[in-house]
Amino acid sequence: MAARLSRHELSDLCLGKPPLRSLSVDDTVADALAALKKIDDNYVSVWNCHHSFMRKPQPKNQTTVSKCTTCTCIGKVCMVDIICFLSKPQNLSSPSAALHSPISALLHQSSSLLVRHLPPTASLAEAIDVMHEGVHNLVIPIQNQFEGFDSNTLRHDDKTIYCWLTQEDIFRYLLNSIGVFSPTAANPINTLGVIDTQNLFAVCYDDPASSVLDLLSLSLIYQSSVAIVDPNGKFVGEISPFVLNSCDEAVVPAMATLSAGDFTSYIDCGGPPEDLVQLVKERVEDKNLSELLPDETGLCSWSSFSSSCSSDEDSCSGKNWKLGGYSGRVGRRSEAMVCYRWSSLVAVMIQALAHRVSYVWVVEEDGTLTGIVTFQAMLKVFREHLKSMC
Repeated sequence: MAARLSRHELSDLCLGKPPLRSLSVDDTVADALAALKKIDDNYVSVWNCHHSFMRKPQPKNQTTVSKCTTCTCIGKVCMVDIICFLSKPQNLSSPSAALHSPISALLHQSSSLLVRHLPPTASLAEAIDVMHEGVHNLVIPIQNQFEGFDSNTLRHDDKTIYCWLTQEDIFRYLLNSIGVFSPTAANPINTLGVIDTQNLFAVCYDDPASSVLDLLSLSLIYQSSVAIVDPNGKFVGEISPFVLNSCDEAVVPAMATLSAGDFTSYIDCGGPPEDLVQLVKERVEDKNLSELLPDETGLCSWSSFSSSCSSDEDSCSGKNWKLGGYSGRVGRRSEAMVCYRWSSLVAVMIQALAHRVSYVWVVEEDGTLTGIVTFQAMLKVFREHLKSMC
């Protein structure tokens, strides 16, 4: 059974996957911001070619980038990347100029290592091996791609349409055959070596929210989050990339002026409390960062660039451009997911999948934060189990 499962082809996992939306390396931060407001996915892929769903296809002799031998995905960006970029001190004073920056400004040094092209005939075991190396997304050509796609679907130079698979997709597929991993899946996580105590990103409640910018960027690479703890080390909340991805650039003023603890209340999916909204306005004015505040129409000075998609009928309708920063996508609860060191692996796995996150915090009975369990760590256990049975 385990051997048969490991030989399943990735084309089986790609069934029903939507075509991948692509941006070109020639696009700007503003293009990425507008793109993320158009799509349901939290991430948009970046390619080394001229193909971009934000622009109409150009004649081959008028491409804006040098012709490459193959179209290759070189990374991915999300709303957290944009919020962290705009929140940098040098960009706070000139947000409009920051939005004109090339999209490469959003890519991490390791961005190209987080995505990998694989053929649809690759096996599940191959996918798990690749993701075990740290890859987040597998870029897969869609088979039978001429069925059900309209003329606006982006095709690359080889006329191929792609989708991608995430670690979450792999785990949902494995969950359907969880019995294969018995009894390992039922073992406590503290016996499996999956609790990470080294890459544990945390700040104190009263620390400036801006102090988490570098940690948020790291948490994207580790697919984790930034914990908020009290002076005694007890877990009181988090600044989660999964919540922050449901916001937009209008949370930048709050990031620049609030404490970490207040910022978690500000980005709660119920909307920011009025007293915090007023506090942000006052502090922005005190810091002479009035460009970050919306005018009487509700638009920030940078919105003329980032809202360029508003003329499209399927674009930014329903987006909240006012101070508060919530996009039209489904908001996520800011309540953090926690487990205990004696929780079973399958229980933690189901907990993460049920809440659409890639990690679960580990705490003691008194609430002290002791570690974190990520998909990456869990994947190692399932990989070793499959290899031991094949």
